[in-house]
Amino acid sequence: MRIRDILRVKGTQVVTVTPDTRVRQLLAVLAEHGIGAVVVSHDGSSVDGIASERDIVRALAKRGAAVMSEPITNIYTAEVRTVTPETPLEDVARMMTEHRVRHAPVVADGGLRGIVSIGDVVKNRIDELEVERAALTDYITGTR
Repeated sequence: MRIRDILRVKGTQVVTVTPDTRVRQLLAVLAEHGIGAVVVSHDGSSVDGIASERDIVRALAKRGAAVMSEPITNIYTAEVRTVTPETPLEDVARMMTEHRVRHAPVVADGGLRGIVSIGDVVKNRIDELEVERAALTDYITGTR
């Protein structure tokens, strides 16, 4: 299975914010959309960085509530690990585990095409295991 298969089901919508967005505004965007991270993009198509709940919490712990009025460029992750629609799901799972990332923007032809989360990867694996279990159960019980 490849990332394009997940995007086919999940969709390609990506919530983005501009680099001048304040942390307080970022929190509102995350809450409004019920998501854990946004892509930071000056044009809505390129990936300048990624800002997550984890980034906010770490900044609050270091600098206190004053961080709320700072631009997200003070807290975001600039070195973003991206994937393509053709990236195998196993590679994405490995990358997320090894680099401790929970979100990976999907980039193709120089533009943002979607985003996958660790939740998407886990859901897909659970679905695969359920299909395997059902097939084995059918085989064992002879209900084929």
